Amino acid sequence: MNPLSDHVSARLPQLQQWRRDFHHYAESGWLEFRTATLVAEELHKLGYQLKLGREVIDADARMGLPDEAVLKQQEARALQQGALPQWISHFSGGFCGIVATLETGRPGPVMGFRVDMDALDLNESQADDHLPQREGFTSCNAGMMHACGHDGHTTIGLGLASVLMAMKDRLSGTIKLIFQPAEEGVRGAKAMVAAGVVDDVDRFTAIHIGTGVPAGEVVCGSDSFLATTKLDVHFTGVGAHAGGRPEEGRNALLAAAQATLALHGLTQHSGGVARVNVGVLQAGTGRNVVADCALLKVETRGVTNQVNDDIYQQALRVIAGAAAMYGVEQQVSLMGAARSCTPTQPWVDFIHQQADALGIFDSVVDRKAQAAGSEDATCMMERVKQRGGQASYVIFGCELAAGHHNAKFDFDERVMPDAITLLATLALNQSQFGGSR
Repeated sequence: MNPLSDHVSARLPQLQQWRRDFHHYAESGWLEFRTATLVAEELHKLGYQLKLGREVIDADARMGLPDEAVLKQQEARALQQGALPQWISHFSGGFCGIVATLETGRPGPVMGFRVDMDALDLNESQADDHLPQREGFTSCNAGMMHACGHDGHTTIGLGLASVLMAMKDRLSGTIKLIFQPAEEGVRGAKAMVAAGVVDDVDRFTAIHIGTGVPAGEVVCGSDSFLATTKLDVHFTGVGAHAGGRPEEGRNALLAAAQATLALHGLTQHSGGVARVNVGVLQAGTGRNVVADCALLKVETRGVTNQVNDDIYQQALRVIAGAAAMYGVEQQVSLMGAARSCTPTQPWVDFIHQQADALGIFDSVVDRKAQAAGSEDATCMMERVKQRGGQASYVIFGCELAAGHHNAKFDFDERVMPDAITLLATLALNQSQFGGSR
């Protein structure tokens, strides 16, 4: 372990510099132009084979893509903030994905590691007690903030890339490092899966930091993620004077309100936990106008894929019924989706064994009951499992300044070297794995 520990320790200043730079220049999903160019440059300098942009993202499988004007505006913003011109063309149009491959030249499995790069659509706190503000790396981009730790994930991915290349002579098989855009809103993984980026992966590991897991603990096979579907619903009616001729209108606002109330009554299911939430209702133009348009932003979730699919289909019927009730048109747009997924136990067991042997964690557990969120790395896990491979989702506990998706979110950066150490150990010791593929 000494050589690995030495390699990780030598990179600590660089890890902090990377993380704080990514945090300062936070970029939301499909807009990670600056981040992607810097990651590509580092991986290129390390000697990885790179596939970028359209090579690793299926254009037709993308969900929740910003409109063309926003994409062009944010690409220009990225260049002004230091995006590298030699790489930017690969990512134009929102194709901000990277797969870096290391062929060791020795027989062995293909190991895939996935990290995400995007920030949230959130304004970061400017309070003096917020460490990024105090130390000068608060997000400089309005409405974009790394409030879920993806800046740390990207840094862990780069740190892992650096350490593995330095120890290449001890590796076998193939290493694939997947840097994914647009995880927030569960929008990005499906497009990378559709492009085939994990079709050859035998052993797959995705990661997250925090999520309520205490500092010093590692969860080797998180399986608490709910299947989910994200949708936008547009109701289109007919405007009219609310006082003079209300009967000539068809009220989109009332259709949206009716749908909202009915959707929140759909959460019972004998198959287990189910969720529905209408997070946004926007409608109308004035107090004396029968509203001719309305927008709902809706999500469904379920403990299994079947539960979520059932609730989603019921939601579509509710939306159609509300539209019919008020004589308006309705259009549903899919904005994101993820599946529930159970990690493969042999791979979880191997991760547990390796984490125990390192002796750097206070607690090593297979599973842990957590708040029921969703995560689109499950799409990658499912594809690997379908093709006979092993897959898991590892959570590294750490101290947080505030909860995820909070304007004061920040994490203890000491989690990053520990995460790199375990992930590198999996690659270095993969010949000890006794499971299939």
